[in-house]
Amino acid sequence: MGGKKRNSNVVEEGEGVVDTATENTIAGNLDNGNVGDNNVILSPLKKKVKKDKQKGGKGDGDGKKVSSSIKPMERRKKRKLMDKERQRSALENKEVHPKEVGGALRGEETKASVASSSSSSGMPDLRLSVFNDLASGDVSVRQAAAETLVKELQEVQKAYDRLADQSVKGHGLKLEANKDDGLNDCAPSLRYAIRRLIRGVSSSRECARQGFALGLTLSVSTIPSIKVDSLLKLIVDLLEVSSSMKGQEVRDCLLGRLFAYGALARSGRLTKEWISDKNTPYIKEFTSVLISLAAKKRYLQEPAVSIILELVEKVPTDAVVSHVLEAPGLHEWFEGANEVGNPDALLLALRIREKISDDSKKFGKLLPTPFSPSKLFAADHLSSLVNCLKESTFCQPRIHSVWPVLVNILLPDTVLQAEDAASVSSSIKKHKKSRKSSSTEEEVAKSFRSFCEIIIEGSLLLSSHDRKHLAFDILLLLLPRLPASFVSIVLSYKLVQCLMDILSTKDSWLYKVAQYFLKELIDWVGNDDVRRIAVIVALQKHSNGKFDCITRTKVVKDLMADFKTESGCMFFVQDLVNMFVDEGQASEEPSDQSQTTDDNSEMGSIGEKDAMGTLGNADYLKSWVIESLPSILKYLKLDPEAKFRVQKEILKFLAVQGLFSASLGTEVTSFELQEKFRWPKAATSSALCRMCIEQLQQLLANAQKVDGSHSLANGLEPSDLGSYFMRFLSTLRNIPSVSLFRSLSDEDEQAFKKLQEMETRISREERNSGLSADADKLHALRYLLIQLLLQVLLRPGEFSEAASDLVMCCKKAFATSDLLNSSGEDESDGDSTPELMDVLVDTLMSLLPQSSAPVRSAIEQVFKYFCDNVTDDGLMRMLRVIKKDLKPARHRHAESEEEEEDDDEEDFLGIEEEEDIDEAETGETAESDEHSDYSEAVAGIEGPGKELPEHSDDSDGVDDEAMFRMDTYLAHIVKEKKNQSGGETAQSQLVLFKLRVLSLLEIYLHENPGKPQVLMVYSNLAQAFVNPHTTEGSEQLGQRIWGILQKKIFKAKDFPKSDSVQLSTLESLLEKNLKLASKPFKRKKSAASLSKKKQSASLNRHKMIGSLAQNSTFWILKIIDARNFSESELQRVFDIFRDVLVGYFDSKKSQVKSEFLKEIFRRRPWIGHRLFGFILEKCGSAKSVFRQVESLDLVMEILKSLVPLSSDEATRDASKRKLKSHLRNLSHVIKQLVTNMPEKQSRRAEVRKFCAKMFQMLSTLNLTMPFLKDLPSDAHAACESQLGDMFLNLKKLERQQ
Repeated sequence: MGGKKRNSNVVEEGEGVVDTATENTIAGNLDNGNVGDNNVILSPLKKKVKKDKQKGGKGDGDGKKVSSSIKPMERRKKRKLMDKERQRSALENKEVHPKEVGGALRGEETKASVASSSSSSGMPDLRLSVFNDLASGDVSVRQAAAETLVKELQEVQKAYDRLADQSVKGHGLKLEANKDDGLNDCAPSLRYAIRRLIRGVSSSRECARQGFALGLTLSVSTIPSIKVDSLLKLIVDLLEVSSSMKGQEVRDCLLGRLFAYGALARSGRLTKEWISDKNTPYIKEFTSVLISLAAKKRYLQEPAVSIILELVEKVPTDAVVSHVLEAPGLHEWFEGANEVGNPDALLLALRIREKISDDSKKFGKLLPTPFSPSKLFAADHLSSLVNCLKESTFCQPRIHSVWPVLVNILLPDTVLQAEDAASVSSSIKKHKKSRKSSSTEEEVAKSFRSFCEIIIEGSLLLSSHDRKHLAFDILLLLLPRLPASFVSIVLSYKLVQCLMDILSTKDSWLYKVAQYFLKELIDWVGNDDVRRIAVIVALQKHSNGKFDCITRTKVVKDLMADFKTESGCMFFVQDLVNMFVDEGQASEEPSDQSQTTDDNSEMGSIGEKDAMGTLGNADYLKSWVIESLPSILKYLKLDPEAKFRVQKEILKFLAVQGLFSASLGTEVTSFELQEKFRWPKAATSSALCRMCIEQLQQLLANAQKVDGSHSLANGLEPSDLGSYFMRFLSTLRNIPSVSLFRSLSDEDEQAFKKLQEMETRISREERNSGLSADADKLHALRYLLIQLLLQVLLRPGEFSEAASDLVMCCKKAFATSDLLNSSGEDESDGDSTPELMDVLVDTLMSLLPQSSAPVRSAIEQVFKYFCDNVTDDGLMRMLRVIKKDLKPARHRHAESEEEEEDDDEEDFLGIEEEEDIDEAETGETAESDEHSDYSEAVAGIEGPGKELPEHSDDSDGVDDEAMFRMDTYLAHIVKEKKNQSGGETAQSQLVLFKLRVLSLLEIYLHENPGKPQVLMVYSNLAQAFVNPHTTEGSEQLGQRIWGILQKKIFKAKDFPKSDSVQLSTLESLLEKNLKLASKPFKRKKSAASLSKKKQSASLNRHKMIGSLAQNSTFWILKIIDARNFSESELQRVFDIFRDVLVGYFDSKKSQVKSEFLKEIFRRRPWIGHRLFGFILEKCGSAKSVFRQVESLDLVMEILKSLVPLSSDEATRDASKRKLKSHLRNLSHVIKQLVTNMPEKQSRRAEVRKFCAKMFQMLSTLNLTMPFLKDLPSDAHAACESQLGDMFLNLKKLERQQ
């Protein structure tokens, strides 16, 4: 607290230490009028009993019994007081017979009233209980007590003044010993009250200081008999600090004097004294004693100044000049303020200067002469005030009173209102020079900049945490008055760096302070787009565009998302464009972090600091502008027309800066567009141009997605961004002084012109198409042409051939006289349509590997509208890419003697089945995520992961001749594999290519779910999924294939129902899937050497393939069922299931699950009905008890649909006939079950449960007698033995029938 710190923060009456919060609130109470208890009241001070002793007296002379815990000095004072009371009582008993005041002698003031000698003198009573109420914690109680006290004192004094006999006056009630206190004209009770009130303001008990100060204020202001000189003398005498006092006693006396002087200043008596006598010495004396008091302790300084200022406000200006400023010691106090750092002297000087409106040499160096705001905030003068302002931190967390005064001078309201109005009006106008600022506004801006640079940045931010805290508090004080044009000054490089340093570490001491500052800053922005823009630009400009990332907040993101008006967006675009073009605005601040932090400051991570090192690079600022412009549209919610206007402004900037350069100067005017375009003085780098083109592509792609289906009833719609861009491009190319940012080769130049011409023709054809089906196709093609045109500029020499092919496809796809050349060389007849689609598919696929995301989006849109006409050859080209494996067969490890003997078994869907390949083989791919859980792949498809390079780059397995027989794009990948050394491998490129082709296949399946070609797509995707080499190196590729099979094929609402789908094809697929579902998991001899993760991955893969086989079976059976084949045609299907059931019952190698078969019979009951008898036979003769018991569920599942137990008689008769035909087999099954009862309890329970259900069904259909006849006689005894009452009850029913 500016001086020495004390250890105790609690108060014990009579001694101890006032806590820090008390010191900080003294000045606030005095300054806000709380001495008189009129407004805010000091919070009650906590008390602490030391060493378990009982609390002492109340400290204001109230006379309660003195406890043993009171200090000796206090005990002596109390004893002396009691002696005086006894003497006074004895004197009164001799002269008169007053009321008994023995209670007062015992200190019980709260219960008795002191009686004046009313019987003899007629003096009114003074109730001493009001003094206790003055210390109450309730403000209303204190106010009432003060008013009561003053009224009683006034009555006492009036009665005293009316007494003509001075001898009576002298023999009145005397509560104090005769002293030369100067209060000779006051009644004894008044003298007692004044002295007690002065002593009371030094008490730390509860709210005694506030209450007694209020009482003193009202008494002095309303009772003229109290003389000022006497009061000043009494304050010093009664609250004198002696050399024997220590700690809390000294503090109580000093604070008591402070409150007493505050009461005198607030009473207005000094003003009255000056009015009655212009030469009164009391104002000088009063000011001088306060200056002397302020010099004693640091915590007294600010409240003492606030009392002086209270006096200054009350007295006239002449009194301030002739008395306050002339007070002894004040000039010396001002003179030394700059050196010692005295913010209170500066505050006093500023407020007095404001009062007198004139200069004075008394202020010393604190204020400039002559005074003006511009001189006060001049750099040289502010430098002299740095010490004063830095020392204002002693009153934290409260901000010192000098700062609001400085803010009022720094940012006057009248200037700021005019400046804000001007900034708002000028922000909406485009291409207008900012209006000329007035001299006053320029001076304010200059002063404000000087204040921020010298005080905030140059002093506080470079110092301790406390002073950084103060800097943020001052900025919050400035915010309500801050014009938007000053935001760039406040949010300077150093302040933003300091914010990032603090917020980058959550355990930072100032973390919550910085968070609160940002919150208040965002609240200040509100819905004001001018402020929003200024804050965004400042934060991003000085943080290298990474403010949110480094601070781990969403400040900039949230601000960007809150643009709601077109004018705000336009102004933001203009601001960013100006930042890009006007290189002078680029920040050249040094990147040395030590400028904003001291040794104790929390610094960000090393990586973050390295990233900040390039802040001075103008290219980085330009790159941030390029990235920020399109992001405005991400959260913008405007009507289509307004949004289109914003898109146009962004598009023009990206096109001008990314595609063109000016050969003459930096400004070009287009008379056709009636617009002026500007470029930076320094040539834009090729990297920035490429970035502009990429953002332009993304902007067009987003516009195409939003456009959706276009309505062309009114011709070429004005909201088509692609059409606007092509017209804009053509217009700028026709300006002689404007050229493309790079020169094109002949091939690229020719392709560029072809694309431009074809887009114009298709645009015309699109307008003529109206609402026809071809309109969407033309629209998608047109956007692909635009994207390809930009791609030619972005990557010269790579897309000219594809561009020519695409132009040819456009001509053939829409063979009109407008699209074809006049020579007719490109005409084609109707027979060429399949060839056209193959060329289009090849062209689209050739664009996929190296194209950007916007180009791929345009490709997918074109494919979406043309996929209905894709040929089988075109589909196979795509599917061949998915199945492609760069690793030749001879480079895979040959199967050793560890392979099982069933290697010649027919493989799934015609490919070599390798799902059980030894994990030692697959390890050569270095696929780090081979062990991942495939069962989780069904839940969702993750984003692209990082593929690790394979161990071997050897490509000798593919000779040149074979390589060049491949498609161009696959050959390109193999070439890359040969030539590449490190970095991205050919395998990872192929995986990426496969993923992009899968997107096209997914679109095809979505648009054509019922076509026969879906079966072809399914079979090839299933092959790719089962073959481990197809998805080698990427878990994501396998997940993507699985997802497409599940969502777009198995769970699709539609499926192939055409007669063109051959039953033999379905039968073959069904057989292979059932075999795959039955195939066991093979463990290799080398499996023991594999890690648990690899073994788990291998097992999970086997489960995934089994799940694929089961889902495939359900889907194929759904197709077969929908075709309504006759039973004879389905004979092969029944034979397939019969073979599966044979393996299920007879072979241990068969791993087909009973739940799988049960689900088949539930979904397709006709299969179970046909095979019911066969299943009963196999169940009766099963070699495995486990299979026999497990198959009972199959029997019951079939019986549910075969023999429905309905109340309808016809249905019951049909069920009875069907079941009766199988009674012999059923009785044989039951015989086998009961005669060979399983040993396990659970299986025996299953047998009993099955028999119970069968007996219930037989009794319901009245088939008990036939069943018992078919049941062999030796089985009866076994049934009775194993089934007990269940079978006996069945026999009873038979006798009843």
